[in-house]
Parts: sequence; structure tokens; C-alpha cells
Amino acid sequence: MKKPAFYLAFLTFPVLFSCNRGTEQTSANATDSLINEQCFVAVDGVDTANFNIKTLSSGKVSGNLTINFKEKGKNDGKVEGKFKGDTLFVDYTFKIGLENKTIYKNPLAFLKKDGKLVLGVGQIQTTLGRSFFVKGKPISFEKGRFTFAPVDCKK
Repeated sequence: MKKPAFYLAFLTFPVLFSCNRGTEQTSANATDSLINEQCFVAVDGVDTANFNIKTLSSGKVSGNLTINFKEKGKNDGKVEGKFKGDTLFVDYTFKIGLENKTIYKNPLAFLKKDGKLVLGVGQIQTTLGRSFFVKGKPISFEKGRFTFAPVDCKK
């Protein structure tokens, strides 16, 4: 008779533990403050891009990236990531065009050079539905189409 009560208690422990973990993370994020907000624009022929990022005290970066391709339409989405040295690594979650309901997620890398951000090109691998840069394969910042120059952020 006591076994069902034991199993119930055993199964509720992880739930209680996970609830407490969420509270800790929320309170940690509450102390995370905005350090910097930057806006960038890039032009490559007839294609343009706008990139706005916010850097938090934890080192995390989040923002918006919109790329307007004349032939392919507009990629519009959010970025989240972190600087590692002079390179910003982000996950770009975006939609293509206005009609498309499909959400895509790709890794991007930007090299900070002379106050600008240069979009890199690298080999991407997808495993279990998650895309990431292939380890050991270099990211080329010379082959990237967009170099983002700083501009004043619009309020």
C-alpha cells in the first residue's frame, strides 16, 4: 500500500525542483542590465540589411536583424547570442517574406572590425533539428556579403 505514495512522492520531486530552478533564473535575469544598444546598416548592391543589438551585463546579446533581398524577399527576425573575443555568435530566428508562416533558425557569426560588424560565411550542420557551425571548419569573414556600419538608433 505504501508503494504508490512513494512513487508519487518520487515523481513530484523533479517537478518541484524544476519550479525552483525557474525562479532562480528569473531572479538572475532581473539583475541583468542593459550595457549598450547599437544599430547597424549594410548595403550590398540592391540588397540591404538593418541590425539592432542590445548587450546586457551578462554578456548576452539580443536584437533584430532584417535583410531585404531584392530577388528573394525580406528575412525578418530576432538574434540571440554572445561575443567570444571579437566575434559575435548568434542564433537568427526569422521568417522569409510576409506570407510565409515557416520559422527558420540559423547560426550567424559577425567579426567586429574597425567599429563595423562583418557577416561571416561558414559550413553549417543540422543535427536533431538544430543548426550550428561545423567544429573545426573556419568561418570566412572575407566571403561575407554584408559589412554592417554603425548608425544612430531610431527611437
